[in-house]
Amino acid sequence: MLNAKQQIADHRVIPTQVKNKALVAQRRRQIVDASVNLFIEKGFHKTTTRQIAKASGISIGSLYEYIATKEDVLYLVCDAIHAEIERGVADALKRARNGRNPLAEVIREYFMVCHRMNDHILLIYQETQSLPNKYQRAVLENEIRITGIFTGVLAGLIESGDLPRISPRQLDLVAHNISVLGHMWTFRRWFLANHYSIDEYIDFQTRSILGMCRENAG
Repeated sequence: MLNAKQQIADHRVIPTQVKNKALVAQRRRQIVDASVNLFIEKGFHKTTTRQIAKASGISIGSLYEYIATKEDVLYLVCDAIHAEIERGVADALKRARNGRNPLAEVIREYFMVCHRMNDHILLIYQETQSLPNKYQRAVLENEIRITGIFTGVLAGLIESGDLPRISPRQLDLVAHNISVLGHMWTFRRWFLANHYSIDEYIDFQTRSILGMCRENAG
């Protein structure tokens, strides 16, 4: 569940006639949470906007004040994931100011978001091809932006001497590894959760990522 103050959509991407931004965020959050369950249960293509409205607790007329199509809803799910990750990473960096390892804090928060939003992430990977091209581009740009956050944290640790220096190409690869390892918990959770707690998984992967940096130091 997203923070009540958090807007989960870029209004330049999905326009709305509603002027109250807090209300837009609240209603779209309701729509996202209800839609994920419906899309998983019935499938994206078989779910109707009328079913989404009913599950969201709003009228079909009100629904169209916040979205125009099911594809809009699917994009909102993507945007909700990215917004939650960005919020979590920002919180992790604040905690790191109290002497904690910034990279470890960021990895933990990112993996925990993947853990909490497991169904959302699985749905997006299954249905991204259903999005119009403009939304697909926006999703990819958001993915690159999230990976760029990891790149920035790694670069900061290298500059401060807390991590050994690696090449820019290797740095980017480590950042992408962090992104993929978070998603791996989502995709392989059916197996991994039977053998590891989420805390064990985070600890193991954090040590692996730090080890990767040290092994490739030049």
